Amino acid sequence: MVNKTSAASIELDRLGMLVWAYLVTAVGTVVALAILSATAPHEAPPEAWGHAVIVAAFAVLLPLRFRSARRGSVAALRAVGLIAAALFLVNVVEALLPDFVPGWMRVEMFGTAVLMALIIGLVVRERI
Repeated sequence: MVNKTSAASIELDRLGMLVWAYLVTAVGTVVALAILSATAPHEAPPEAWGHAVIVAAFAVLLPLRFRSARRGSVAALRAVGLIAAALFLVNVVEALLPDFVPGWMRVEMFGTAVLMALIIGLVVRERI
């Protein structure tokens, strides 16, 4: 029989890895936009920067909520799931808008959506 505490710990460890992967992705996106603004401005339009600012804000918020969730806060775990759901929807919708952002950023958005879907799945598993 699997110890429920150790199973929950494993799920939280996996969730933590995904949250940090999102943080790295968000920071990488902002760095890429900064570099592209100087070298290829057409690859860093204002819409891409608008998206990146939102992504960066959630990159601060998500790890903070996750840290509280790791300490046992059910409300914080729920917040992690809700943030992930919002990010999933926003990234998918914006990536599907024609001519909204450059192709490289569409790939980043779909990658972020996959990360968020995995986070949602782990939050749901953790709560069950």
